[in-house]
Amino acid sequence: MTSRKNSVNADGIFEPFRLEEAPREEFAHGKFASSFRQLSTFGGGSHVGVMMEELAPGKQSNMRHYHMLEEEHVLVLEGSLTLLLGADRHEMSAGSYVCFPAGQKAGHALLNNGTAICRYLLIGERNPHDVIVYPDTGRVGVRLTGEGYSKAATMEYWDGEDAT
Repeated sequence: MTSRKNSVNADGIFEPFRLEEAPREEFAHGKFASSFRQLSTFGGGSHVGVMMEELAPGKQSNMRHYHMLEEEHVLVLEGSLTLLLGADRHEMSAGSYVCFPAGQKAGHALLNNGTAICRYLLIGERNPHDVIVYPDTGRVGVRLTGEGYSKAATMEYWDGEDAT
């Protein structure tokens, strides 16, 4: 395995690479954990995100969420998982695919209830203006500012403005 930062050659041209060449990243926070390789970033992409993720048994990929401006796609390559989508649960296995259209107000997350690692591709846009809503916690993430807000602290347009 090489230790290069990306798949660019000496002439500045991005070339094909093997999955294992892309750096493996991990995160863990209680029941939430994942390991992933940012293939598009390593390959020179900036508009479309493609990640190879591995979800360990008993772990959930992230908090249930939906995107206002970004579309996401998941293709299960190996193993099985449960898709949490709104109030529903859907079992997915190798060859299963799902799309989360932008603005679809149904929170989604992936949960591995099995005994083996599940591998899948996650493909999505990289909209710098996206707003992400987390229905279970009421959090609203604003990518442009890199900040999160409580949905409970909403205001009407004229709230706080003196009309005199």
